Amino acid sequence: MNLGDVLMIGLPLIILVGVLWALSAAFKPRDTGLSDAERYQHELAVRSAAHQAAQAQAALAARARITAATKPSQNEAQQTQQVEQNRAALQARAGKSPSSGQAGYQGAVLPNGQLNPQFALELQNLVRSGRKIEAIKVLRQATHSDLLTAKNYVDRL
Repeated sequence: MNLGDVLMIGLPLIILVGVLWALSAAFKPRDTGLSDAERYQHELAVRSAAHQAAQAQAALAARARITAATKPSQNEAQQTQQVEQNRAALQARAGKSPSSGQAGYQGAVLPNGQLNPQFALELQNLVRSGRKIEAIKVLRQATHSDLLTAKNYVDRL
């Protein structure tokens, strides 16, 4: 057997193996998985959705905290009763009867020009219970101050 005979048998055999390999590769079922770009887009969408959900949850929690801090008690009867008690206590401490038509609170301002600490506490309670405007009115009546001064003071409480 010489080199020519080997080539005559070997060359068609190598070509036949190559053709069979090409056909098997061509008809082999393709991987139906995602490409790298599609996988990246999917991961990005999942992370974005998770981030958006976390931000929405944080916003709802912040809104709930703000609502809880700024809205008065839901029980209107209790709130009204509390306001009436606060008003009566302020009037009693100031030396004014609830039914008298006197236009000020004598005990609200101390001789040194500062507010009575009990009066300031009552104002603070009014503000915390959501009755800021009423606190401003009471402060103006007690100190005969202008609206801006009273508002600025109540804002700082």
